[in-house]
Amino acid sequence: MKRARWHGARTSSARQHFHEFWDRTTDNQGIRDLWRQFKSEARFGYGLYSRDVDWAKVNKSRGVGRYFAGAWALFLAMLMKLTPARRVLLLLALGLVLINPKLWGIDLARLGGLFLFILLSLELADRVTMKRDLTIAQEVQRMLLPSEPPDVPGLDMAFAMRPQNTVAGDYYEAIYPLEVEGSAPRLLVAIADVAGKSMPAALLMATFQASLHTMLAAGAPFDQIAEGLNRYASAHSLEGLRFTTAFLAEIDVESLAMRYVNAGHNPPILQRRSGATERLEEGAIPFGIFGDVVYPCTEIALAAGDRLVMFTDGVAEAQNDDNEQYGELRLLQQLVGAGRERAVETVRRVMSSVDNFVGAAQQHDDITCFTVHVAG
Repeated sequence: MKRARWHGARTSSARQHFHEFWDRTTDNQGIRDLWRQFKSEARFGYGLYSRDVDWAKVNKSRGVGRYFAGAWALFLAMLMKLTPARRVLLLLALGLVLINPKLWGIDLARLGGLFLFILLSLELADRVTMKRDLTIAQEVQRMLLPSEPPDVPGLDMAFAMRPQNTVAGDYYEAIYPLEVEGSAPRLLVAIADVAGKSMPAALLMATFQASLHTMLAAGAPFDQIAEGLNRYASAHSLEGLRFTTAFLAEIDVESLAMRYVNAGHNPPILQRRSGATERLEEGAIPFGIFGDVVYPCTEIALAAGDRLVMFTDGVAEAQNDDNEQYGELRLLQQLVGAGRERAVETVRRVMSSVDNFVGAAQQHDDITCFTVHVAG
């Protein structure tokens, strides 16, 4: 009886340890969520490797041979992502596993499995090192971007950004007060999106911010800022390959007059108190394509109860598992139901709506939302 109780207690303890290990491994996700995540990652991986495949050559094959040619081309694309030494190790491991040779009665397939584990550990070490560097870059980016909006009389602001990777090429900022000679202090709001993703885009975003702050410190008037940013971006855009879309606006906090420039950015939505919406799209092409572009300023009047919603294309182009895009129509529907809620609640509403739409699908771009509410 005691032996049975001891055995039962030991089994129960082992089961508990297994459940704890399983919960830690899966982050408490269910099988369905894990499967959806795997499919999303597999689709992303396939897209990454398939870009290096000459599909025109593969499609010359006929029948079943086309599938073998496609599989072989994908394998070569994966193989060439490794260092030469790791390529040899992978080929050796696969050879031992698939051929399963015997040497002095020893099953060498197990040795092949060991080589595969060693290769996995080497790749994982690279990933951990890269992740650490990206984490440091993320901390630097957090210091560059505002964590809280400034306190501006009569205006309520909120923003949120979710990088596609650890760091983002999206930029947002609210600067107050801007001291303009002969007028009341003004608020500058900016949102921008550098073409590309991850570290290269994040570095260019940092230079974009530095250029903007340099011009503001030098007292450049608003109607000259866009041209200055474009000249700088054009000099560092790799002949237009790294262009930047942006929306800049200057708001007189007393009169609520707003001047803005749209440089090829997703037109922000200005929702009036009545519920009517306007799109702020007047401007010119993105920064960094041609250095001599003229960016006209457009002036409009804000009023009590108005809501300005700015966002990057990561919001509108977010995709679910069916490759369907979120679209700006869904964003507009969220604003219709927003009522007179605070800015932070509007941003939370938009981000939650995008999350619910996307589900477990892989995030393809940085997502940023920035809203300004006029009190009243």
